[in-house]
Amino acid sequence: MSNKNITIVLADDHPIMLKGIKQELELAGYSIVAAVDNGASALDSIILNQPDIALLDIEMPILNGFEVVKHCISQNLKTRYIVMTYHKQKGFVVQAKKVGVQGYLLKEDSIEEIKKCIDIVMDGESYYSSSFKENFENSVEDELKKIQLLTPSERTIIRLISQGKNSTEIGEILTVSNRTIQKHRANIIAKLELEPISDAISQWTENYKEIIVSL
Repeated sequence: MSNKNITIVLADDHPIMLKGIKQELELAGYSIVAAVDNGASALDSIILNQPDIALLDIEMPILNGFEVVKHCISQNLKTRYIVMTYHKQKGFVVQAKKVGVQGYLLKEDSIEEIKKCIDIVMDGESYYSSSFKENFENSVEDELKKIQLLTPSERTIIRLISQGKNSTEIGEILTVSNRTIQKHRANIIAKLELEPISDAISQWTENYKEIIVSL
């Protein structure tokens, strides 16, 4: 497929960034069917045009990029999704993978890398910015698999730990004994393959705070 046959919806709330990417991709031969500055407009444009690619900023007004992707996927569209962001934290990438994003780029990446990402995603594969380490995709997949092992009770406890609650407070909230909470904590540490130290789960929640709300 030539670039001119690849349709793209762009969404970014920074006008200069939006204009620059649009111009570069049009010069490269891609067909930009819409360029919008908020998540709601992005959602409407994707549903209306059903482009091959939706290239989305994560942080946008009304709906963020992840919310747009979730809504679109629920509509069973053929569109493939790429996000662009300044965020390099693994928690954001895990969240992107979890909602169905196929490409993750950083706003510092070149137009050549954006084109490479589009080509790879169009071939049905995932792509992560070259700024990440070579084994980054595997580590993200591994983290997702670990999270899926957690029981509903363990996920609740992680959310409460992320809010700064200690074992006694969590036990009172869940109306279970401190011994039960300690057992859950040990199971969480084992499933997430964390170091067996007192603040291991707290450290994990800090690194992955972006996905805690979806646990």
